[in-house]
Parts: sequence; structure tokens; C-alpha cells
Amino acid sequence: MSIDKAQGLVLVRRDFRETSIIAEFYTSEFGKISGLLKGIRSDPEKFASNLEPFSLNEIVFYRKTHSPLHLVSQADKLDNFTRIRQSIEKTVMAGFMMELINSVMQPEDKNEGIFNLATASLKEMETNYNPEKITTIFKIKMLALSGFKPHFDSCVSCNDRITGQARFSLSLGGLLCPACTRKDPSARSIFRGTVATILHIERGDFRASLNLGMNPQIKKELDLILNAFLNFHLGKELKSQKLLNKLEVAV
Repeated sequence: MSIDKAQGLVLVRRDFRETSIIAEFYTSEFGKISGLLKGIRSDPEKFASNLEPFSLNEIVFYRKTHSPLHLVSQADKLDNFTRIRQSIEKTVMAGFMMELINSVMQPEDKNEGIFNLATASLKEMETNYNPEKITTIFKIKMLALSGFKPHFDSCVSCNDRITGQARFSLSLGGLLCPACTRKDPSARSIFRGTVATILHIERGDFRASLNLGMNPQIKKELDLILNAFLNFHLGKELKSQKLLNKLEVAV
């Protein structure tokens, strides 16, 4: 059993027995890890952080080799993203980011790009007037970085470059060219502008993507397709996505 230190975002936390909690962290050094914090509920001053969801912490933990649950001996808060928590909309969107990482990434599958993207997105959301745009960019780039993404570069069936009207197949996870549409009769049409927007964000820099203009019609289709893709391939709708849907209806 070794002692390690890491910076980690809190993806989710849950009570464990009467005095402790188990938290899922996404770290730059080790990917997603599970940590047990003994006695934090009975003695909050034992740790220098209350481990709120999507807070950034520096943790010291005993890394077990024969168990996925590691013992966290120290947790120091680095950034609580307080200005995000002052807005219900931003808080739910930040929660969506954490839930998406937790649902897609496998334990201890290190991906520093995803950690950097998540922290950059949270920092930007604190001051940016358009948190919905940040969340959309995060969703596209995170799926691309993880490899768990729809195939938009070419036809998912024959791999040929698409020159005509493409259709999107949920079951196959990507675009179909006109010659392959018979492979999935339920595939839906998709705007070329939607495909171009997704590819631009996948391949571009995060900050450059923030300056990208999005036609409302394309933005709506983009979210519809990505959410449907996630629901289909994860086998569920994320809880935070349900909350976002309710917020949109309320507005």
C-alpha cells in the first residue's frame, strides 16, 4: 500500500456508515478513484474540505493494490467555485459535467486532458454569461477525449467521406452516407452545420470554441442528438440532465 497525492474534482459523494463518506474523485494523476474519508461527518474539522460536488481538492491517500476503494487521510480544498454555487442553473450544469465524467470514465483510466478540460470549464463558468454554451462545448470535447463519441468524420458503416445528405444513426453511433442509410432505417437527418460545429469543437482549442457562434437551430439539434446518443449508449438518462430539462421548461 503506497501513499500518493493528487489534485481531484469531486464527482459524487455518499454517506458511509454513521461517520464517514465515500467520494469519487477525478484526478489529473490517476484518473477516477474512489476514496473513503473516515470520521469526516462526526469531526468535520478533521479535513480542510467538506468535499462538495465539483470542488477541486488536493488529497493524500493510501493507494490499495487489491481494492478499488482507497483510504483518504487528507483533503485540502483548492477551489470551491463559489460563484457557480450562487446560481441554480450553473450548479446543475457543473453537476452534469461531473456526472458525465463519472458515467463515461472507467476507474483509474488516467486522462489528463479531461481533467484539464473540466477545471477550465468550471473556471470559465464562474464568470461567463453563457453557461449553457460552456456545457455543450464540454460535452463534445469530453466525449472526443474519452473516445466515447459519435462518429462524425465519415460514414460509420463504409468509412467513406460523406458528400451528400448525411443521416445520424443512434444504434450505430455515427453518420451514414446516402448509400448506407438502409443499414438503419430509423436514422434521422442532420444539418451539415451541426456536423461542422461538432467537428470544429472536437478538433479546436477550448478557448477558441467559446468564441464560436452557434445558430439556435443548430444548437438545438446538436443537444438533441448528443443527449439521445448518451441516453442510448449509457442505457439511462443522467439525473442532472433531467434537472436541466426541467429548468428549461421552467424558463
